[in-house]
Amino acid sequence: MKKWLALALLVVVLDQLTKALANHFLTYAEPLAVFPSFNLTLLYNRGAAFSFLDEASGWQRWFFVTISTAATVLLIFWLKRLKPGQVLLAVALALVLGGAVGNLLDRLWFGYVVDFIQVYYREYYWPAFNIADSAISVGAVLLIWDSLFTRKASD
Repeated sequence: MKKWLALALLVVVLDQLTKALANHFLTYAEPLAVFPSFNLTLLYNRGAAFSFLDEASGWQRWFFVTISTAATVLLIFWLKRLKPGQVLLAVALALVLGGAVGNLLDRLWFGYVVDFIQVYYREYYWPAFNIADSAISVGAVLLIWDSLFTRKASD
């Protein structure tokens, strides 16, 4: 359990560090081209994925704080109940946990999530994201992979 919580903590630290650097060095909404199809662009998201509810009146902050807190508690309990051989599932849960906590801290401290990674192709832009979002996405893919392809002990 300790190593999975350490992985989650590593995600939180990397996420918060990169967001602090983005806040310090980037100008809001001004893209900094890194290479073709990749910018660093400081943006604030008061909503959820793909800026869902970003334009709401402010209630969404506490709604997402509540959901993130509940998810954090559930993920910790789930991690605690894993068997020693469930490594892929543990990694997946730790990544999702770290990402959830990273974005939760932003919502608590600022009222929004700091995003700064921007990927695009020509005039088509993917919504900006951050390390926490990346960890959640990778963790979700690993969860799906584990549920589809990992043999369960009862098989």
